Amino acid sequence: MTANAPAPKLQVRDLHKSFTTPAGVVPVLDGISLDARSGEFISIIGPSGCGKSTLFNILTGLLSHDAGTIALDGRQLRDLRGRVGYMLQRDLLMPWRTVLDNVIVGLEVRGTPRRQSIEQAREYLHTFGLLQFQDSYPKALSGGMRQRVALARTLLPDPDVLLLDEPFSALDYQTRLFLETMLVETVSRKGKTVVLVTHDIDEAIALSERIFVLSARPGRLKSEHRIQLDTRSPLDARHDPRFSGYFDLLCQELDIQTGQAEKVAA
Repeated sequence: MTANAPAPKLQVRDLHKSFTTPAGVVPVLDGISLDARSGEFISIIGPSGCGKSTLFNILTGLLSHDAGTIALDGRQLRDLRGRVGYMLQRDLLMPWRTVLDNVIVGLEVRGTPRRQSIEQAREYLHTFGLLQFQDSYPKALSGGMRQRVALARTLLPDPDVLLLDEPFSALDYQTRLFLETMLVETVSRKGKTVVLVTHDIDEAIALSERIFVLSARPGRLKSEHRIQLDTRSPLDARHDPRFSGYFDLLCQELDIQTGQAEKVAA
């Protein structure tokens, strides 16, 4: 970053985390540093158990970190609680609440008047093709529709940063592609900063402007890749002639890490 460049929206520096078990101390994150600019879409990939979800739990305040710094808009914070939207693979919709009441729950917690919350929620439901289901309950929805509700719920409180922990991994390919497109269009229009954790290399390349690769546990930043494709459309990105080159490169890195992890385990 040059002297005149703006500070990153999100900046993580030298983050460390260990867990204490009966067998001893288990290091999970070892000096993780990364950043995301305002409006940027980045992804984090790595082998299972490398600490990706632990990193997200630290950012949201669900876990404390041992050392390192977290900054939002240049201001150091202990965590990003109240400043981020967090979406998981499971939609975690409340079965006793309607679609509309599930979407507005974040604004209810914030104390936003119900009428205002409903008006804002209906805009998202319209955008996501769910307005006609606003009075339905989650059990009446398909998996893809439930994830659309969860995405609307995540976006409605207007968070500074979106943290997405494999939100589409349980969906079929066609539904996943539809939701990827909807996500990219929405966050691009609203200028949101997004951090995606995924095991899907294909998804990471299609959605991201940069990809951070973590090593096997303890998670360290192994590499950073800038993805330069001519489109932000997830479908069109997969047909870009450079797509396969990024895919092969990232597969090679992950295979090397897997081999090292197996060698150590043996």
